[in-house]
Amino acid sequence: MGKNNIEKYSAGYSALKNVARLWHNYIYYRRVIVIGRENLKSDSPRIIAPNHQNALMDAMAIVSSVRGRQVYLARADIFKKNYIARILYFLKILPVYRIRDGYQSLKNNDDIFDKTIDVLKNNIPLVILPEGNHAGYRRLRQLKKGIFRIALQTEEAENFKLGVKIIPVGLDYSDYHRYRSVLTVIYGEPINADEYRELFKENPQLAYNAFRKRLSDELKKYMVHISSEKDYEALNELREIINGRFCKSRELPKVKRDKKLITQMEALEKKSNDKYRDICKSSLKIRDLARKLNVGYYHLNRSRPSFVLHMLAIGGLIALVPLFLFGWILNYAFYKIPKLPLKGIKDKMFHGSIRYVISLVLGLVFLPVYAIIAFSFIPYWWLALIIIVLIIPAGIFTWNYTLMWQKLFERIRVRKYINRNNPDYLKLRKEYSDLHEKIRMIEDEIA
Repeated sequence: MGKNNIEKYSAGYSALKNVARLWHNYIYYRRVIVIGRENLKSDSPRIIAPNHQNALMDAMAIVSSVRGRQVYLARADIFKKNYIARILYFLKILPVYRIRDGYQSLKNNDDIFDKTIDVLKNNIPLVILPEGNHAGYRRLRQLKKGIFRIALQTEEAENFKLGVKIIPVGLDYSDYHRYRSVLTVIYGEPINADEYRELFKENPQLAYNAFRKRLSDELKKYMVHISSEKDYEALNELREIINGRFCKSRELPKVKRDKKLITQMEALEKKSNDKYRDICKSSLKIRDLARKLNVGYYHLNRSRPSFVLHMLAIGGLIALVPLFLFGWILNYAFYKIPKLPLKGIKDKMFHGSIRYVISLVLGLVFLPVYAIIAFSFIPYWWLALIIIVLIIPAGIFTWNYTLMWQKLFERIRVRKYINRNNPDYLKLRKEYSDLHEKIRMIEDEIA
């Protein structure tokens, strides 16, 4: 599978995509929530445009939530080595050349443009991340013009008969780097390129700019957008304090509650800057106190942990040690090896992508090896099969088991703070309670 027939069906690509999707949706992530998938249903060519925060995992979010095949655009510098280029073409990724790649290389974009027309005419979704590069914070940045050039010039080449649509996609990660976190993917309502036909014929640059503003506004509807650079840390932490870290709800995912909270805070800043500044200050104070005491926010609205329940929890966890050891031994490579190259990667936003890819490769290598060993040395085939089937669930259990110990130690710490009337903990509880009350008040005030 090369550049010239990149839009064609490939059995190898399809098989790999299905495996990668299963690993992504059910093993690497705790839960993947997909909303608005009906917006993908169209007989017209589609360009899928997600926000770009988490390196290669943003593309994987699309790969793992859209059926069939798609073609992706990526910066050309990663195609320099021939063997890497062949792999990327197999993965249905096309290069886009920039001035930094050399002025002469820009003419190569003519071939790429022709190929994107083939892709769209064959009704294969084209995936473009319009911010151009990633940044690890919850804010939409300036969109590049390339996506709009492709959409409108493709329509122009076909006399505006294709009906190209751009679909905005909001991606939200409960944690950018943590294994078993929650990913929310929201597909928005399509934007018809045909709406900008007359403006494009009159002045292409004006059409690109108008289209860019429209897509930017639409993307902000489906993602958490914290516009303030000065108060970014305070507002980002406020989401965790008020709305918690995880949410499994498809009807009311955390991203929607976070968006509502940020919108309220932006309105409050205009209406009463003193109240706004006070809440931002409280958010950072709570964060610093919680870190100092090593306590999660979810403990702060609960009563004192019971000593009896602590003892029962410890007993239960000790009883589960054999299952933990089974999962830890068989999955040690999955825990350890993906972390090894991370120290040499300066851009932290690539860490999750590297861990995902390495863990997937390890799964493709180790699971068949485990199967061969199990069926070779275990006398009962059914017992060997049970062990093989339990390897991955046991690994997930082992991960959760360590988290259960961490939460138990946190509860024990909280009990100690309460018993000793720790002044920092009492201050943290009061600040936490007061902040929630302030948010309830601004909800009524802004409403």
